[in-house]
Amino acid sequence: MKPSALTLAETLQVVARKLQRGQSAERHADSTTCENVMTCPIRPIGSGNEHCPFDWLAVYDGRDEHSPLIGKFCGLGKFPFSIIGTSQYMYVEFVTSPAGPLLNTGFHFNVGNWPGHVETAGIKHGICDWLLSSDSLKDSSASEGIFLSIAHWYPPNTSCSYHIKGRTGEIVRLYFPSFRINRIESPILKYDGDCGESLTIYDSDRTDPARIIKTFCDTFSRPMEKVDFVSTSPSLYVQFESKTGSYSGSSLYYWAHYDFFNNTRFGDPVANTLCDEVMYAWKHPGGKIRSPMNSLIFKRTGGSDVRCQYKFITDRRLYARALIEVSAVMFKELPYNNNACTRCHEERVDKLVIWEEREKFQNNLACFCDNIPRPVRVISSADQMNLEMIVQGQHAITSYFKNPNPLFEAYYEFAHGPLCGPITLGPSPDGELVYPFKKALALVTGPMAAIPEHHYRREKCIWELKVAAQRDLWLHLEKARFGDRTCDSAKIEVYLAGRLEPRFIVCPENISLARDLPILSAADLGALASDQEPLPVLIQYTGDGQPGKNAFRLVWTELFHLPRNPDGSLAASLLQDGGGCDFKCPGNTEVCIPRHLLCNGIENCPNVTHISTMAELTRHIVWNLEQLGLWHEHKDNPNQLRELILHDESPEICLKEELNTLPYGKIFLFTLGVSAMMFLLITILCRMCRRNQTIIKHTGY
Repeated sequence: MKPSALTLAETLQVVARKLQRGQSAERHADSTTCENVMTCPIRPIGSGNEHCPFDWLAVYDGRDEHSPLIGKFCGLGKFPFSIIGTSQYMYVEFVTSPAGPLLNTGFHFNVGNWPGHVETAGIKHGICDWLLSSDSLKDSSASEGIFLSIAHWYPPNTSCSYHIKGRTGEIVRLYFPSFRINRIESPILKYDGDCGESLTIYDSDRTDPARIIKTFCDTFSRPMEKVDFVSTSPSLYVQFESKTGSYSGSSLYYWAHYDFFNNTRFGDPVANTLCDEVMYAWKHPGGKIRSPMNSLIFKRTGGSDVRCQYKFITDRRLYARALIEVSAVMFKELPYNNNACTRCHEERVDKLVIWEEREKFQNNLACFCDNIPRPVRVISSADQMNLEMIVQGQHAITSYFKNPNPLFEAYYEFAHGPLCGPITLGPSPDGELVYPFKKALALVTGPMAAIPEHHYRREKCIWELKVAAQRDLWLHLEKARFGDRTCDSAKIEVYLAGRLEPRFIVCPENISLARDLPILSAADLGALASDQEPLPVLIQYTGDGQPGKNAFRLVWTELFHLPRNPDGSLAASLLQDGGGCDFKCPGNTEVCIPRHLLCNGIENCPNVTHISTMAELTRHIVWNLEQLGLWHEHKDNPNQLRELILHDESPEICLKEELNTLPYGKIFLFTLGVSAMMFLLITILCRMCRRNQTIIKHTGY
């Protein structure tokens, strides 16, 4: 460039003054010489109309003079910076002063290229405002989006925004693989204060000062590379601001990556935890759960174990139990992990643990650290249950970060409402299970009911029936009334310990078979030793929850199985002490019941008349009559015994039992009390009559 310090008029005025001074000197002294030096002050390189009144060079950001003006430059010297345009075109205009070039020699510049922008998957608004959405990133088939710092000129007071917007339920992660912070080297406008250029990250969809995550300034901030900035909502807002502008790009050089993670929750998130959730029965009565869909949690722990706890909480006024059915466990196998999945609770392996609290202690219910061939159902014994996923921290990132597959899948629900009654039944020689529970009917019916009649839910009841040691179990559906005739409307299932399939099912379609349910032996019940109680039997009812629509009465009896010698004969010596075997049931079942179950109005002996021969039905008659002290009444008629099937409610036993069990002592005391009262009443009446006669004599009537 060539600066021009003087105009043509100013030059002519200087020459005239010199000539005048020369003429004056010649008049006063012939040998006098006068010299006048004309100087041209050097102007430094400047820009703008106020600094460039003569020759100037204009640079436009585009194809012609109608494009945005980057600057108008003049002066003498070398540019301390480059000028970078926003596209592959720049237009340069040179204008000279009317006075001519004088001593200046023009301008000289070099033209080069600069790497352009990385293609950003988003929508651009204005000059540098972007909407970077999850949908746009998905359409580009890229796993991460990219945007860069401004690498070209921009005017003072420039503001650029990047609104990173995810779908509902997603969160945003932003990190900088490369980040440098320099001084502002090519400002358009001088600025002496702090934070002439800044980059601010907001946990919001706009510039909200209350939601600032981090601000970087050119004067005092340090860059943070490969650090995750994560939103708590579907939006993250990034804003770049410059008070000075720049000819060659931002002093904050960054390469930003962003991606989206599905942060959908199945329950209520627990504050200040990584991934804990709570499923309240009154808010989330049932549904599907799985490992966190947000795989970012496997990267944010810093090498420590990843623990996600799902807590299931109910209220006994609504439900008394929680059920979890684990359908799949899919932890990865690690080639260098020496810990085998043999002792799930103790080994340091990836696992899924189900437990509940009992008296402030953790009671482990189940543990899974390997794939399961079929679904497993776990039922709580109280109104709370916990499921916890534990992933070892040393390999969490490499194994599960950005892994779309679930680590486990399960279903949960809450069951056993007030109509179901108590959770645990037995152990007792006999008992009954009645649905609906009469004491709870007032809670769910009538004007004070919490649920309108047309909103009754489908009821599920789960009872635990405990059985004494060395006892068999016989269940008998004594009464049942179902509103519909299909198994979808009502169903009773009986599960044995450790079995996934029900032992038998009772529903309206097979109600006739329910009266002859098979006997469950102590071995079937899972008794581990002769002196230990077997595991409880689970009885589950599923049906319409409207009170009065379905009702049933299920009776159970604990049976003593008759012991046998190795040759198959009865071991009579083992029955000498009684042991609860006072009456041998007819048929081929080889079971007996205690005496107090006779004639109690319930058939406690299994009904096996259709599967037993007459010999089997009558072979214990003599023994039973001897035990009950009735043999002397029937020993004279042996032919009659051949046709007599003696069960626990037979009239031959019950008539005698009723006479034998009459409370004669109580009857005597009652009669004595009534006699004393009558005697006292008669005595009082007699005294009153004598008193009245005495009064009449004294009055003379």
